[in-house]
Order: sequence, then C-alpha cells, then structure tokens
Amino acid sequence: QSRLEESGGGLVQPGGSLRLSCVTSGSTLDYYAISWFRQAPGKEREGVACISSSGGSTNYADSVKGRFTISKDNDKNTVYLLMNSLKPEDTGVYYCAMEPGYVCSLAFDRSPVGWGQGTQVTVSS
Repeated sequence: QSRLEESGGGLVQPGGSLRLSCVTSGSTLDYYAISWFRQAPGKEREGVACISSSGGSTNYADSVKGRFTISKDNDKNTVYLLMNSLKPEDTGVYYCAMEPGYVCSLAFDRSPVGWGQGTQVTVSS
C-alpha cells in the first residue's frame, strides 16, 4: 500500500511563502498523478493543484493560479507545493493525495485512492 506523508506547514504572515513536501513510497510517482487538497475550518475540502505522473502536465484551482507551483522529484519520491503571496484565505489543512490514474482531472472531481495525514498552514499577521 502506498504511503504519503506531508510536511512543511506552519504559520506565515500574509504575503509570505511556504513550501510543502509530500514524500511517497515505492513507485507511486511513476503510476499516479498527485494532487494537493486543502480544507479550511467549516468548509469542504477543495483541490488546489495536481501534477501528472510524467510531470508534463499540471492543473491549478483558479484561486491559486499564479501563486502556487506544484513540482516533483522522482529520485526523492517527493512532490512539492511552493506557495507564494499567501493570503489568510489560504489557511487550512493541506493534504496530498494519489489520483486514480496517470493524469489529473480538470476539476479535481475524482476520488483519490490514497491520502496523507495533512499539514496545517496558517496565514495570519
């Protein structure tokens, strides 16, 4: 069974940056697209960014386009989410997830087949 483990969350001021990491096990990144989701208190979980298994295709939620960048390093079995120009509304628990296939969905509307435990991101002054 594939394992996903997030890290890199924390408290940051508005306008600041954070880089989240998602370490995976085995050959997960060779066979699955990986997405980042987030959930704010009292809100539904939402898709933020996705990268295909080849790394050649990415997808972003409109709310983070131009500010967030997803990338991967297969040698390190790790997917990254670089978050710049952070806003208070970016606050939430961020999860990485295995998509059910090689490619990303356009609307983050497929049910992932594996989840990490999450890492808290708080954007506040």
